[in-house]
Amino acid sequence: MATTTSAAEKPKPDLTAGIALDSIPRDGMIVGRVGDDDVLVARVGDRVFAVGAYCTHYHGSLVDGLIVGDTVRCPLHHACFSLATGDLLRAPALDPIACWRVERQGDTVVVREKASPPAARADRGGHPASIGIIGGGAAGLAAADMLRREGYDGPITMISADEDGPVDRPNLSKDFLAGEAKDEWIPLWPTDLYAEKRVELVLGSRVASLDAAAKTVRLATGSTREFGAILIATGADPVRLPIPGADSPHVHYLRSFADSKAIVARAEGAKRAVVAGASFIGLEVAASLRTRGIAVDVVAPEQRPLERVMGPEVGRFVQALHEEHGVAFHLGETVASIDGRKVTLSGGGTIDADFVVMGVGVTPSVAIADAAGLKTDRGIEVNEFLETSASGIYAAGDVARWPDPHTGDRIRVEHWVLAERMGQTAARNMLGRRERFDAVPFFWSAHYDVTIRYVGHAEKWDAVRVDGSLDKRDAAARFVRGGRTLALATVSRDRECLQAEVELERMTAAR
Repeated sequence: MATTTSAAEKPKPDLTAGIALDSIPRDGMIVGRVGDDDVLVARVGDRVFAVGAYCTHYHGSLVDGLIVGDTVRCPLHHACFSLATGDLLRAPALDPIACWRVERQGDTVVVREKASPPAARADRGGHPASIGIIGGGAAGLAAADMLRREGYDGPITMISADEDGPVDRPNLSKDFLAGEAKDEWIPLWPTDLYAEKRVELVLGSRVASLDAAAKTVRLATGSTREFGAILIATGADPVRLPIPGADSPHVHYLRSFADSKAIVARAEGAKRAVVAGASFIGLEVAASLRTRGIAVDVVAPEQRPLERVMGPEVGRFVQALHEEHGVAFHLGETVASIDGRKVTLSGGGTIDADFVVMGVGVTPSVAIADAAGLKTDRGIEVNEFLETSASGIYAAGDVARWPDPHTGDRIRVEHWVLAERMGQTAARNMLGRRERFDAVPFFWSAHYDVTIRYVGHAEKWDAVRVDGSLDKRDAAARFVRGGRTLALATVSRDRECLQAEVELERMTAAR
């Protein structure tokens, strides 16, 4: 049977010995070697760059990604790097890639020594005297990281109600829950990096109130902190069903590292679990538990999983995929009560289960903002610069509702990558950049050996146009409204997903 070899698997030339310029496709990339390092050589017009071959997020092979201007985007999760310097430009990666000096000798390209990392930007002054971040998730951590990379030298304090520092939350329902990722892989920063970057991390501390005018935060302990600027990145809280037995100790929710570890502990020796909700998180939990050999029943009110978000074709495919792996669906029903091991459904049936995982949605955590008098509407309302109705106070991540230039609507999106990018933009704006937030939403969802990537935002559509075959796991579903593509979901078409992201960016820029 014929096999194919990706560009990253072909024999890699020794770049220090030189390669022909014509061996690099125009506006294309190849991978070679410099000593023990794999190096990506990219040709953009008449310019040639040499940078690290792998994304610093999940080690995605950048040669399978996309060149956009003088940048390269990762095919896995759309991180973006400068080809000229290796600098990180867009999350989810938080670290740059290495960069090498390139020398042209006629029609030959030679890669020389590794370049020194770009010098840290100098603090240009005129910035807030101190910055407080309320929340210890993706948006908050990305903001703190960007503040330091932009040269901010003042105090940064991150206040989190969690006992753990910021973690790789997508992993909590995927590889970690499935038992395929180690504990030490989950923190976004190692503990000593907070001290190195001079970010004060205050854990297990809940903010009781915010004085927006004075920019003062009062903790539940009674202590107060005053800041020059504040970022609210409190995220969202799991919906808790008001049903009998919902507060039982074997009923779990998944939002934090501690939640995921509690489910892992409960799964030890368990034989059967009920997952309430057929959301992306609920289905990822189901897949992870099946990987552990636990029988799973999914209970959800819709007639097909993900139909409201992904349409009937993708929903049917995802349901069939889970059923192939032994998941039993109870659709058109909800969990009515939980009494010990007995889970009673709204239709009267019962399921005997060792534990229950609730995944019936989340609500934005706006209590602090409401009490402070900030403008809220199903989230904290922010302007195009991510600033709230109070000057000097910003919001980012799952809690923020912003004017989306791509759809023309004010939206709130619960995507990990988007939260990080919002945190990065908010950080730059706290430093006076006045940068409009215009990122195209992107997320990914893993189910066994299938990953769905989704770019754009479509709450409503006229049609879902599927190219390829979902059943053969090679397809793109385009969500169209008024003749315009709002979003694209892909299976095994990573580069096409990247191209759609660029198309959506260009469409907005042209409006």
